Amino acid sequence: MNKYNIWLLVVACSFFTDKLYAQKDPTISERVTGNNVITTAVPFLIVSPDARSGSMGDIGVSTSPDPYSQRWNAAKYPFLDKKATVSLTYSPWLLNLVADMSLAYLTGAYKITDADVISASLTYFSMGSVNFRQTAQDPEVPYYPNEFALDAAYSRKLTENFALAVTGRFIYSNLTLGQNVGGIETKAALAGAVDIGLFYTKDITLKNNMNSRVNFGFALTNIGSKMSYTQNATSAEKDFIPTTLRAGVTYGVDLDDYNSVSLSFEFNKLLVPTPPDYLNLRPDSTPYGKDPNVASITGIIQSFYDAPGTTVKDPTKYGTPGAVFIEEMQEFQWSIGAEYWYNKLLAIRAGFFHESNHKGGRKYLTLGAGLRYNIFGIDLSYLVPTAKSVSNNSNPLKNTLRISILFNFNAQNARNTSRLVK
Repeated sequence: MNKYNIWLLVVACSFFTDKLYAQKDPTISERVTGNNVITTAVPFLIVSPDARSGSMGDIGVSTSPDPYSQRWNAAKYPFLDKKATVSLTYSPWLLNLVADMSLAYLTGAYKITDADVISASLTYFSMGSVNFRQTAQDPEVPYYPNEFALDAAYSRKLTENFALAVTGRFIYSNLTLGQNVGGIETKAALAGAVDIGLFYTKDITLKNNMNSRVNFGFALTNIGSKMSYTQNATSAEKDFIPTTLRAGVTYGVDLDDYNSVSLSFEFNKLLVPTPPDYLNLRPDSTPYGKDPNVASITGIIQSFYDAPGTTVKDPTKYGTPGAVFIEEMQEFQWSIGAEYWYNKLLAIRAGFFHESNHKGGRKYLTLGAGLRYNIFGIDLSYLVPTAKSVSNNSNPLKNTLRISILFNFNAQNARNTSRLVK
């Protein structure tokens, strides 16, 4: 990334949207009327880190258990028919913009008993080489900003069909490596967070004796502290981490002894405050919306009703309950995904992800495949954007490729031998 300055670094931190908007300073806001994107610190925490979910429209909260479940819903682990699993995913990131950014994801899970599982994961995001200099006359010095999240979880099967999981997470983000940016001393940002996951699964025998299964998943992720990259920052100067609500359902059928299919639907919402609309002011010159400078837990509650309601076309409706409700609904993203397995050996997957144009406008198809042999497995995914970026008539997510490898050890005799369980 030679000759890229700190602004590119900021853009890279918001890699998961097509547009970057200022939240707090209306003088530098470039967003057009009707768009109100929510941004947070450490956005890599809401990126699909594994190839299986990445090939199904970024779905994972209710899909059949797999070694990658830590990020999505650790409550799935007790239903995994393996004693121990390890997986590793690598993905070059934003290849259309830079050549040396990447995302890596390492997971491991171990069944203590049939009902109790401990698991851990490491997500590492590298921004490659970024050149800094204190003044225009100083020579450029290359640095290598990075972020990571380290977490551990405990999952327990409470009934034959229902499980609960709690995950603790440590988050580290070092974007400027202590550089003086704009006359301000910077530091690495730290945060702690918790996930809560629920998973329910039920086997259903159809009239023609075909085996089927329905899964329901729910997770609250990244419930935690705010972050700051400067010393002695006030609460208003700290950034929210991407607290997220996810819920989904998956239904699958074993067509015969060799073929099975499943279909999944999932929605999610960021549980952080929506920024006020500084471009469209009330008659008293105050912005529509609510003050976003609140504590983390307050922000979670406020996120359900604090939209300014200015994404509707009629300005006379701005800020009305109906307009606020419409904008809140626009903050929900949804995905659909499908998976086909042949003889538990070969999988073919596809999915679609949708986000409102007023909230970032990401829309893309995903494709992928998986292969299992003995204890070894490999999954691949490829992203095909269907929405173009406004700035360069392309999409920074184009050509996103993920590669995951996994190892399943000491396979147990599972309660259910359905081919839907992976």
